[in-house]
Amino acid sequence: MSDLHSLLKAHVDDGSLPGAVGLVARGEDVEVAAAGSLDTAGTAPMARDSLFRVASLTKPVTAAATMTLIEDGLLSPDSPVARWLPELAAPVVVRTPSSPVDDVVPADRPITVGDLLTFRAGYGFPADFSLPAVALLFTELKQGPPHPEQVAGPDEWMGTLARIPLLHQPGRAWLYHTCSDILGVLIARAAGRPLPDLLAERVFEPLGMRDTAFAVPPGQLHRFTSAYRAARDGGGTLELVDAPDGQWSTLPPFPSGGGGLVSTADDLLAFGRMLLAEGGYGGGRLLAPESVRQMTTDHLTAAQREEGALFLEGQGWGFGGSVDIARTDPWNVPGRYGWMGGTGTAAHVVPSTGAVTVLLTQRELAGPTAPALMREFWTYASTP
Repeated sequence: MSDLHSLLKAHVDDGSLPGAVGLVARGEDVEVAAAGSLDTAGTAPMARDSLFRVASLTKPVTAAATMTLIEDGLLSPDSPVARWLPELAAPVVVRTPSSPVDDVVPADRPITVGDLLTFRAGYGFPADFSLPAVALLFTELKQGPPHPEQVAGPDEWMGTLARIPLLHQPGRAWLYHTCSDILGVLIARAAGRPLPDLLAERVFEPLGMRDTAFAVPPGQLHRFTSAYRAARDGGGTLELVDAPDGQWSTLPPFPSGGGGLVSTADDLLAFGRMLLAEGGYGGGRLLAPESVRQMTTDHLTAAQREEGALFLEGQGWGFGGSVDIARTDPWNVPGRYGWMGGTGTAAHVVPSTGAVTVLLTQRELAGPTAPALMREFWTYASTP
């Protein structure tokens, strides 16, 4: 495509998306394009400041908030989580990943804050969602596509989690998603603040992310996009998942540190620029350079990357986001850090070039791998 707007408009015109916003920033040069509408009815045109459910783009934000508490000395990566999460003081592990949930052994060491940051605590999604211990994450904890109003509050949620065995021993394997939700509960308890207030004070207000939150205020619902997924009849149409006055119109019982935020392209640009420290790698107004390096460094072994290949596609994992390592795909610049959201969103930074890329759509991903538009967008963004 010759320009970003044309790339987005092609996917709107073919009916696969109601609308989209794309942003590519290289230093002070920022290209932004908006195409399509806020909903399938064409109620209002998409705009640069349209609000989206960003799903798993929440994960890097939760990790950054955690790093602020570590810098303040309230937490340490080596700290056992039981101090703040007594529900996890004596975790048990299924004897093998496919074992029944009552065939368990004690964990061979405590779960630590670092285990949660790197997704190696033993909770989360492997390639096989049907494993007994994994199935309980869906049925009991309501993990999966975000639906904030259907999830119990943090204390009740943690009580339920404590009755679910780990799939692997702490530190053994990378498992997707659940650790960010646990981390959100932990940092709220450690700071003595509800997670929405903590993220506002520690991240959003310092960075000027005025539109990022766990709910959209009534006066801003006119900017809020509707969310869709492919219709289950396979006919190529879209079906509504959530309307502007739906589940994100009020604060949820469980503010999900793994997938609960709404945001805009410019707010995510501000977060990305913080990670890049306005053109130089590391630190800035929110985090020290060493904290940023820890967040954006791959912490996995080769075996853990391989076991997580369904989600990672050969990438590594830092704190709350993936880290691209040397690959042949043209859009994967080594060192790129960020992640995708299951609601159809993506945001990354490229420390080596000082770039920030943000893609926001309204269509739920069909699986854990990136759809065609995201891959086309990354190719476009990586082209000088």
